[in-house]
Amino acid sequence: MMDVRASHLWHARDAADIARELNSDFSRGLRAAEAARRLAEHGPNRLAEAPPDPWWRKLAAQFRDLVIWILIAAAIIAGAIGEWIDAGAILAIVVLNGLVGYLQEARAEKALASLKSLSSPHARAMRDGAVALIEAAELVPGDRIELEAGDHVPADARLVEAFALQAQEAALTGESAPVNKSTKSVDQDTSLAERTNMVFMGTVITAGKAAALVTGTGMATELGAIAGLLAHEEREPTPLQRRLADLGRTLLYVCLTLVAIIFALHVARGEDKFQVFLLAVSLAVAAVPEGLPAVVTMTLAVGLRRMVRRNALVRKLPSVETLGAVTVICSDKTGTLTRNEMTVRRVVLANAEFDVTGGGYQPRGEFIARPASRNGAGKPVDRADLPSELRLLLEIAAYCNHAQLRQNPEHGGWEIIGDPTEGALVVAARKAGIDPQANARRVLGALPFDSQRKMMSVAVADADGKPVMFTKGAPDVLLARCKFERVGEEVVPLDHERRAAIERANADMAAGALRVLALAYRDDLAIDDHDADAATAQLAEENLVFVGLVGMIDPPRDEVKVAVAQCRAAGVRPVMITGDHPATAAAIARELGVLDHAAGDAVTGRELDALDDRALAERVPEISVYARVTAEHKLRVVRAWQKNRHIVAMTGDGVNDAPAVKAADIGIAMGITGTDVTKEASDMVLMDDNFASIVSAVEEGRGIFDNIRKAVHYLLSCNASEVLVMFVAAVAGWPAPLLPVQILWINLVTDGLPALALGLEPPERDVMHHPPRPAREPVITRDRGLFIVVHGCLMAAAVLVGFGLVYDGTDATEPRARHTAFCLMAFTQLAYAFACRSPRRTLPELGVRTNVPMFAAIAISTSLQLLVVFLPSAQTVFQTQAAAEAPWLWIVVLALTPVTVVEVGKLLYSARRNRRHPSANPPASN
Repeated sequence: MMDVRASHLWHARDAADIARELNSDFSRGLRAAEAARRLAEHGPNRLAEAPPDPWWRKLAAQFRDLVIWILIAAAIIAGAIGEWIDAGAILAIVVLNGLVGYLQEARAEKALASLKSLSSPHARAMRDGAVALIEAAELVPGDRIELEAGDHVPADARLVEAFALQAQEAALTGESAPVNKSTKSVDQDTSLAERTNMVFMGTVITAGKAAALVTGTGMATELGAIAGLLAHEEREPTPLQRRLADLGRTLLYVCLTLVAIIFALHVARGEDKFQVFLLAVSLAVAAVPEGLPAVVTMTLAVGLRRMVRRNALVRKLPSVETLGAVTVICSDKTGTLTRNEMTVRRVVLANAEFDVTGGGYQPRGEFIARPASRNGAGKPVDRADLPSELRLLLEIAAYCNHAQLRQNPEHGGWEIIGDPTEGALVVAARKAGIDPQANARRVLGALPFDSQRKMMSVAVADADGKPVMFTKGAPDVLLARCKFERVGEEVVPLDHERRAAIERANADMAAGALRVLALAYRDDLAIDDHDADAATAQLAEENLVFVGLVGMIDPPRDEVKVAVAQCRAAGVRPVMITGDHPATAAAIARELGVLDHAAGDAVTGRELDALDDRALAERVPEISVYARVTAEHKLRVVRAWQKNRHIVAMTGDGVNDAPAVKAADIGIAMGITGTDVTKEASDMVLMDDNFASIVSAVEEGRGIFDNIRKAVHYLLSCNASEVLVMFVAAVAGWPAPLLPVQILWINLVTDGLPALALGLEPPERDVMHHPPRPAREPVITRDRGLFIVVHGCLMAAAVLVGFGLVYDGTDATEPRARHTAFCLMAFTQLAYAFACRSPRRTLPELGVRTNVPMFAAIAISTSLQLLVVFLPSAQTVFQTQAAAEAPWLWIVVLALTPVTVVEVGKLLYSARRNRRHPSANPPASN
């Protein structure tokens, strides 16, 4: 096996020597077959983790509650005094309940683990001569990887190319300041923090671009040497889960009080103290919804899986709760509100203008010379006859560029690897026969784009080997750096009149929703063309020669206009934040409905700079579009909305967006164009970079929270009915309507499957027709708590009426009355589960197919109940020998009464509300 440990002193050796030792072709990367062989040899590029808890420990955790152990102790005592049937039945149900809980939690953990695997990190590696996006775990020693600002370094690697590269290595060395990197070898005894030609797993690229050879993966990295064996990561409960745990403790205290009263009343009548004690403990176990945490986790997991199908990957569970309360969505324009398929449409030169035909990334199209008058017809120009300044502009566009155009080997279509804006420029150049991939020029130095400069420059060697710097950037910024202009074959001073004309052309294109870039060059460079770091340091973006403007369009996504309308109907404010020209931003925003036609124009970053935080907080509700903004402006906008007590979702892709994304209540990273740093800071990742997916996530977030409420409502109503039945019977002087083993059985049969099935309900069809719920609104509101009590009373009344119809005060009728109550309690709760599917819509309105698992759950639970009633061996355990004499007609009628009353109540409320507000939207659920 090849030894790739840090002791190889990669930092002290020449890059070419390292490539030879690793048997790696830096220009083409590894072959796929060789990479697979090395992966099998070295193993996945992951740090070792502690093994998960064994199954038996997870199973034992199901029995850690005190009341469970009291019940087990009581069952053992019952067996010791000869009550073997009761003891065996109680222990069997307790064990079965623990198994169900274990299986529920195991399934939920498996679902969450599969979601976690979707968010595994990726890396850009050269394989078979092409850059490919692969899982970081598949990297092997000898891989060539590409890095840029915002990337997490996926493995230890030796730099071979570096342009203005900086890395944040605090996670490894403790040094907080970014480290400048270069390709120069250093002494072999150089400390880890000073190995400037190396990048290390777990660190972050904060600036620049680079290419490097992987020297160590997994536990053979510097981070792996330090980490050893990572501690098992415990999943923290979400705020919702903590609130539900608090609710469970409160219910426990209430139930224990009522159970104590019931115990005292039965003992006061002279009943057997041990049997009463067993009854009280069983009731305490049944009254507390101990299965609620598993139901909530499963509901979250199922909901998150549904979000993934709609291209939204939630990274942090607490954000699911926040999604349903979002009131403002601040979104980037490019790629999120638009298609992210930029296409050059227009080129403006000093003495000519051209329209460019063709769409998408297919490199086919013509250059149409615009006529001098608007009434004239455009004339196609043959590729060989293109003016020299147009060819120069397209060369700048092609070489001042990091994007690559290629045909997908699977479907044959053309695709861009890299930034879509740069891709549009590459495609335009290819339409003129300029192919930077086929005719590569030696790169001497580079100044990568950043949001502060709004420019990018690359120094290359021209055909004669002379250095020339190509620059592209925002027209208003780049024009200020230009001193000359290219006119035909000549370079002339750029006077005030021409500057004004260029600004007018820029404004004209921007008003037509075109994104405009300016292109320029400089050929009077005096740089070191043998040292990329030195050459980059010598580049100066000033005294440039202006060549022309390029206008591109990124058309709005068809589905976004509908999504924006959904936002407004749901009480969610859409806000556009972009670095584009204000006129372009406003035009797209109006087309999508983000900006009303009467609402004015976009607010620029300069205007934001003129406002202090207090003034911005006052104005922010009036602003729908921000243009020419930086990452710092995004952060200010987020905080301004939050000062107005709004719940804000913010999208971001670049490394500079990370602070705003992290500060937002819901930080959203772009899955396609987003950097690793932004994804790490985010709560959710858009797998398709689409605004409509954000709206879908909000819809699913509301649905998940509603489903949790439905499950809580169902469980608490059912448990309340059981306690009320026992309490009223004790006060009335009746014998206990239910035996301990019957109470535990009902708790097992009715609480598990139906509650889980409620978590599978699709979002209500009107879930996006009402305002967001308040962020701090409890799971159980006052109104919902009242309904829980009322519904619990309805079910308790049905059971008590059934018991009272049969029991006449004599011992002879007690078994038949208890059997009636046992069946009524089970069937009443199972039927009531249908009413919990929606707080407003009835079962016929919802239909069967919207939640088939619910009907399956009810069918299974009903079958199990009938089994213990009619199976002879079970009759002895559950004391249901009176099944044949039971009043089954009354049982059916009374079991259906509570659900019928609740469903009729929905119809009456709906009819009353429609009379009062014929055109109103349905109300929010309680």
